[in-house]
Amino acid sequence: MKSRRYYIETYGCQMNEYDSELVAGILEEKNYQSVEDFHNADAIFVNTCAIREGAEQRVMSRLGQYKKRKEDAPNTIIGVLGCMAQNLKDKILTEKPFVDFVLGPDAYRNLSNMLDQYHKDEETLINTRLSRHEVYEGMFPSRKEGINAWIAITRGCDKFCTFCIVPYTRGRERSRSVESIVDEVKRVVDEGFVEITLLGQNVNSYQYENSGFPELLDAVSEVEGVRRIRYTSPHPQDIDDDLLEVMRDNPKICNHIHLPLQSGSTEVLERMNRTYTREEYLRLVDRIYEYLPDCGISTDIIVGFPGETEEQFMETVSMMRQVRFDNAFMFKYSARPYTKAIEFEDTVPDEVKSDRLQHIIDLQNEITLEKNRELIGTTAQVLVEKDSKKSDKQWMGRTDENRIVVFDKNGELPRDVVPLRIYDAQGVTLFGEHLN
Repeated sequence: MKSRRYYIETYGCQMNEYDSELVAGILEEKNYQSVEDFHNADAIFVNTCAIREGAEQRVMSRLGQYKKRKEDAPNTIIGVLGCMAQNLKDKILTEKPFVDFVLGPDAYRNLSNMLDQYHKDEETLINTRLSRHEVYEGMFPSRKEGINAWIAITRGCDKFCTFCIVPYTRGRERSRSVESIVDEVKRVVDEGFVEITLLGQNVNSYQYENSGFPELLDAVSEVEGVRRIRYTSPHPQDIDDDLLEVMRDNPKICNHIHLPLQSGSTEVLERMNRTYTREEYLRLVDRIYEYLPDCGISTDIIVGFPGETEEQFMETVSMMRQVRFDNAFMFKYSARPYTKAIEFEDTVPDEVKSDRLQHIIDLQNEITLEKNRELIGTTAQVLVEKDSKKSDKQWMGRTDENRIVVFDKNGELPRDVVPLRIYDAQGVTLFGEHLN
């Protein structure tokens, strides 16, 4: 049987990256081969994100380019996958009638049969039903070579933050079994990966039978060949002493926590339904440092949430100065359908959002550089990942705390862990030199 060629383009979070790898695994079982250019593909899939409006606009524009490929090769299959497929299927089918597949994030297990059906009937196929049970146990992603492997341990979300569309596009929260996760970890280690990142919308709310997230971390760490374990993204409400003790006591678990803040104002946090106050978040940061004194902490921040006053925005600014995050992902609030916040009045003008966003970007750049310069003269264990962007004579790697380090090659290979002395810091990048 002649093999077909597929192309997948992925937008959004690491969970979407993982889902694209799941889809790739399904396609390769159907004798499809991956190609780097969609102009050479017999099947084109775009895995979409619905978190922010800008991602939707990019996907719609991209679909216009795929349409030209279908005009040149009418048998080309075009599919829309993921969160945008889930919540905008009617718009996609109305405005982009050339799309052949619309699959939500719980429908990938059906892709193989749907391909067979499509080749028979050549009719548009849609499956956007959400599941309370689908966690894709027994299915294995097809990954490109690398250092880090994403592994989804939970799907969906029960938090219902008022700004977030995830519960409506990915459904309610459910967890995979410990056994299936450990099996996948063993498999990726056999494939050459040495770092594992566990994924979930609220990864630390994992619960399967009698095992919570700390027990899962311990189980994963026992797999021979795993060098480093990371996870993202936790919810502050679900970080407890048990988790921090496991991180402190288990050397394989990286000394880094991505701790989404969203706002430094208790009033805004309440409107966001984040379930913690400014003071509770600060106490949690203190507790993290009690267990993990050198922990790297990064965060997410939204500015311009409906009703955010200048005073409340400045509370976020003061929070950033107080916590001194290592890094932050910062966004303007974007109204999303189905969410509670879309009903809120007193919206913040876009130019004010833009000014506030630039303010915190500049502040975070300043803080990151300050913190990185404080590391000059210290030593770090750096996992070699790949060539530096600027020179093939240098490596790029990451510390346990998830800081980027660039250093001259000296016989190391990717996957090696190298002790380095930090001698310089520029922006988010550290520069290291060999100890001997």
